[in-house]
Amino acid sequence: MYRLSFPILMLLLLGLAFSAGGCTVYDVAREERTVGDYATDEKIAFIIEKDFLADDLVKYLDFDASSYEGLVYITGEYESRAQVDRAVEIAKSVEGVRSVTTYLLPKKENDTCGTTDNLKLYAAVKNALVGDMDIKSTNIEIKTVQCNVVLLGIVGSEAERARTLAHAKAVKGARSVKSFLRVKR
Repeated sequence: MYRLSFPILMLLLLGLAFSAGGCTVYDVAREERTVGDYATDEKIAFIIEKDFLADDLVKYLDFDASSYEGLVYITGEYESRAQVDRAVEIAKSVEGVRSVTTYLLPKKENDTCGTTDNLKLYAAVKNALVGDMDIKSTNIEIKTVQCNVVLLGIVGSEAERARTLAHAKAVKGARSVKSFLRVKR
């Protein structure tokens, strides 16, 4: 009985591991970057966010870091200029970072755009991109800050970038759309 159960258990665990990692496998298969560049960028973003979490001035939940071929983008909201400066300093200190670009807005006390609004906006933009078969939507990262849409990533063509931008601008509720999308050369 034990011999029969052990192989079945191993197959189930292997299947679970494969399905859990399936999104990453799909992302890499559709990605404009090489597997090595993708892994390096994921590592850079992870280290930056880990360092944000460990820092007393930078509040992890207020900032998000993304990396594309060593070009780092920090998005979010800040309470003080010192917080922004510290976040940039942390990002620049990570090995492999070539440049740091920020899209950071000052926190607003009575902003009419809340977390739910940002999540709805994110979902609407993502839905529009996924529905367009001419866009590799897994290459595009969408951030929403105070109901402003920020597009990050590397796309395959100028046409893909233009279509992505048009979809984001057409979504109701977006105050603005900022594109940091780069065309793969």
